[in-house]
Amino acid sequence: MKSIAQIAAELQGYDPQALSASAVNEFLARLVEPVHDTEDVAIFDALGRVVARNVVSPVNVPPHDNSAMDGFAFDGTALAAANGQSLALKVVGTAHAGTAWAGAAGRGDCVKVMTGAVMPAGFDTVVPLEMALLSGDEVTVRPKTVAPGDNRRLAGEDIAAGSVALAQGQVVTPAALGLAASLGIATLPVFRRLKVAYFSTGDEILSLGEPPREGAVYDSNRYTVFGLLTRLGVEVVDLGVIPDDPAQLEAAFVRAAAGADAIITSGGVSMGEADHTKAMMKKLAGDAGGVAFWRIAMRPGRPMAVGRIARGLPPENQAKSASSQRGLDVCSYQFGSAVLFGLPGNPVAVMVTFLAFVRPALLRMMGADAPPPPLLRARSLEPLRKKPGRTEYQRGTVTTTAEGTLQVRTTGNQGSGVLSSMVQANGLIVLHHHQGNVAVGDEVDVMMFEGVV
Repeated sequence: MKSIAQIAAELQGYDPQALSASAVNEFLARLVEPVHDTEDVAIFDALGRVVARNVVSPVNVPPHDNSAMDGFAFDGTALAAANGQSLALKVVGTAHAGTAWAGAAGRGDCVKVMTGAVMPAGFDTVVPLEMALLSGDEVTVRPKTVAPGDNRRLAGEDIAAGSVALAQGQVVTPAALGLAASLGIATLPVFRRLKVAYFSTGDEILSLGEPPREGAVYDSNRYTVFGLLTRLGVEVVDLGVIPDDPAQLEAAFVRAAAGADAIITSGGVSMGEADHTKAMMKKLAGDAGGVAFWRIAMRPGRPMAVGRIARGLPPENQAKSASSQRGLDVCSYQFGSAVLFGLPGNPVAVMVTFLAFVRPALLRMMGADAPPPPLLRARSLEPLRKKPGRTEYQRGTVTTTAEGTLQVRTTGNQGSGVLSSMVQANGLIVLHHHQGNVAVGDEVDVMMFEGVV
C-alpha cells in the first residue's frame, strides 16, 4: 500500500494548494483499492451490486432459431427460383410459440408461425402477415417484400453458450437481472457491499428534532450524503453530528474506521480554519499512509481532505457494544485502514465534490469497472463568466428544443450554500480547467443528475 507522499510523488505537477480536478481523480484512483470479499446472492437481491467474476452463459439465447414476428415461414432459396416474380406457397400447418411444429414441409410449402415459434426444419425466412397475400391455403409473396433470412432470430443470437453474459466489475442493472434470468441463473456472484460511515461536524449544526438556537443551522449534509450513498448501493452508517470536541471527534473517527471501508465527513477542512477535525485526522492517520489537505482549483468545493485512518478498536473497550449500536461490525474490519474523504461544509460543495470525486472512488472500491458518466453537449442560453485555471460546476436545467437539440441555462444564484438550486437543477454545467467565458449559443458539457442525485 502506497503512502500519501508516494502517491503525490507519482503525479506530475502535484500541488496541494492548487490541485486540478483531473489530478484529484487521478490521485484517488491510486489511493483506493477494490474490496475482495465476495458472496453469491439471489437474483432479487443483486440489483445495484457489482459482479465479482464473469458469469458464463450455460445455454444459447434464444435456444433455437425462431420467428421474429407473426407471419409465414418458408425456404428462402425459393425466392431466387422465382426470379423476381411473385412466389406462391402452400400453407401446410401452424407453429405456435412454446411448441415445435412436428409436421413435414417442402420447398413450395410454408407454415404459419407466431412470434417466438421455433422455425420449422428447412425454413429460414418469414414473410410478415401484413405483407403476404392469403387466399384459402395459398400465400403469395410479392417481389422485394422479403429477402432470404429475413425476420428470423438465430439460436445464440443474443448470448451464445459459453460466452460471458455478465462481466466482472459490471454493476447489476434491471436489464442484467433479466438477462441472468433468461439463462436460468438464480444467483449471481457479487462483491460484498461496501460500508461507508459518515458524520457532520461543528458546534453550530443542529440535528432534526432539536430546537432552533441563535447562530445554529439544521444539518442538511447528512441527508444529502445519505441519499447519494443509498443511490450508489453501499451500506450506509450514520454517525450523526459530532461537535467540535476533541474527545468526541476522536471517538467518532475511531469507531467509524473500525467498522467501515470509507469515512465521509462534512465541515472542518478549510485551510485557514483552526478546528479540531483536521488535527484529529492527522493524529489518527498513524501508519496508514497519512492525510492530505487540498485546495482544489474548482468552484464550488475548494477545500477537501483525503487519506487513510488507521483501524483500531473503539475507545474505552466498547468495540462490540458501541459500534453494534451504530451499525458497525468491528470484528470484520480490525486491521488495515479506512479511506477518508473530508468534504467542505457548504451544502452544494458537499454534493459537487461527492459527484466529481467521491462517487468514482467509491465505485472503484466496490469493484466496479465503471467509466465516468458521459458528458452531454448543450447550447448555453445565457453568457457564463469563467476564469481559466479552475473547474467550475454550475447548476443548470437542461431542456430539449423542438429540433431535438439540448439547451441549458443556470438555476440563477450559484452560491455554495444555495441548496435549493440543486433541487431545481437536473445537471451540472461543467466548465473545464482551461475554459474561459461562455457566450450565448456556445456548447458546454453537462453532467446529468438522473439516477445519481
